[in-house]
Amino acid sequence: MRFFIFTTGCKANQWDSHVIASNLREAGCTQGSMPAADIIIVNACSLTGRAETDARRFIMRARRVNGRARIALVGCHAQAYRDRGLTAELILGQKEKFDPGLYLSDKGCIVSDGRTFPLERAPVDARERDRTRFFFKIQDGCNKFCSYCVVPRARGAGRSRPVDEIANFLAALRGKGVKEVVLTGIDLAAYRDPLTGADLKGLLRLLETLDSPARIRLSSVDPAFIDDEFIAIMAASSKIAGSIHIPVQSGCDAILRSMGRHHDSNLVSDVVGRLVTRVEGIGIGMDIMVGFPGEDEEAFLRTYSFIEKLPVSYLHVFPFSERAGTKACSLPGKVGEAVKRERVRRLKQLDARKREAFARRFIGTRLRVIPEAKVHPGRMVKGFSDNYLPVYLPYEKTLENNLVEVTIEGMEGTRLMGGY
Repeated sequence: MRFFIFTTGCKANQWDSHVIASNLREAGCTQGSMPAADIIIVNACSLTGRAETDARRFIMRARRVNGRARIALVGCHAQAYRDRGLTAELILGQKEKFDPGLYLSDKGCIVSDGRTFPLERAPVDARERDRTRFFFKIQDGCNKFCSYCVVPRARGAGRSRPVDEIANFLAALRGKGVKEVVLTGIDLAAYRDPLTGADLKGLLRLLETLDSPARIRLSSVDPAFIDDEFIAIMAASSKIAGSIHIPVQSGCDAILRSMGRHHDSNLVSDVVGRLVTRVEGIGIGMDIMVGFPGEDEEAFLRTYSFIEKLPVSYLHVFPFSERAGTKACSLPGKVGEAVKRERVRRLKQLDARKREAFARRFIGTRLRVIPEAKVHPGRMVKGFSDNYLPVYLPYEKTLENNLVEVTIEGMEGTRLMGGY
């Protein structure tokens, strides 16, 4: 059987698709192009209405390109909204998507009830080809139940990969030449070794002493978890990259309470201040949601002013999207789509200024960068620094996927330019 996988959503979904592909190849199937596939697998996000629209549009395109192939809708959308199958013949939930035998079914909906799912094995061959960074899921699921979020229902209860399995996998990645690994999870801060109970801080201390890729980057970390001990580990590490992404969502405390978040703006401000003070040159990104029910202009301006004052390097801005089955659906004070778009636009302008200001700080300095394989116009390649700055460099084949120190020479438009 020949298969093709299309993935939408987060880095955890990307990891899941690699594992699905590895399992199918191990079962004797062949991965190939969409026109030649016998089955087209859509590993679809459920987080927003836009994600659902993207999946639906892809399925329509897939049927035009290859009308004879079966369509399998798998993962988060299938688990949360099995009744909205988007015309797919086969629907597989979080547990079922990793069973290669189920993809032989002509049609059906096979989705486990409840929120308790096992954590899939980590096949070492599930490597992203032609990628400098490898995304490795060490935690899955969420128990927070924020009022806007369908993820606890779509991903199930929190669960974590054992430390020994993580250590062995990272050693294998280093053996394959991987220079950077990004530790990902749905709620990375909730990581707990199932055998010892060690938390994320304990894991990071251990990884400092073990065989692993040279650079370890953390994905999104809840601000309530970022205490002095965590910051000290980051600051002292020779492996942990100096960047972090924080799911803040809003700078208005009333909105944060309505969202069911476990932090307020003072905590976020304090965390950012301590990170900047103690982790030299750190890059800090933030998730910001606009248009949550009850967010009037005053609440939005509180968020805007709050972020404007913070020394962060970039923003990920997105509009609130009502998802069936969440508490936010019943909240009053709905915000119109046109208002949401305008607020997204204003915050993206702020994001552009934050990115440029942060990048300009490093002109004339030396940064460690891992050049990627893709060659851009002008025979330039891009690589990311420890603090997650994209740096453009002259193409040198021998430096591809190697950790090299470069001089930041200036900016061309919005591009940070470097030299060896």
